[in-house]
Amino acid sequence: MTQFEIVKSKILQGEEFARKLAYWRFKGYKIVFTNGCFDILHAGHVEYLSKAASEGDILIIGLNSDDSVRRLKGASRPINNQDARALLIASLGFVSAVVIFGEDTPYELIKTVQPDILIKGSDYKPKEIVGYDILTAKGGLVKTVDLVEGFSTTSIEQKILEKKSL
Repeated sequence: MTQFEIVKSKILQGEEFARKLAYWRFKGYKIVFTNGCFDILHAGHVEYLSKAASEGDILIIGLNSDDSVRRLKGASRPINNQDARALLIASLGFVSAVVIFGEDTPYELIKTVQPDILIKGSDYKPKEIVGYDILTAKGGLVKTVDLVEGFSTTSIEQKILEKKSL
């Protein structure tokens, strides 16, 4: 298998994802879940995701579909389509799986995954994080990770637009 095939094999859906999830559970791996749009992958994302990965054995990323990103961020987004975003996230060595979801929140995906740990950025309070009820009902943990100052897709987009207008 080539390196590119290995990266692509981390982008999972349906039965393929269910089989992997069952295997990881059977092996007793600690499963960590987080989600986002990850429109333009930047250093803040890499730091955030690597910290999330350090919390367990398996890191599953729920990735908002293009339609979901448009509903959440507006008509000009996403900048990169869901296939490109999934490929970039899957290329990170510490990411075990990327699953694209079409809803505005990953609630149904979290119900399916039943992670041991749910992680979001510290701009959220744990009780406000989608899936908090699922995790606490099963004795799982909901944690936040500090975000890296100065990095956001919106700020990068703004910098590009400012440079373009010069």
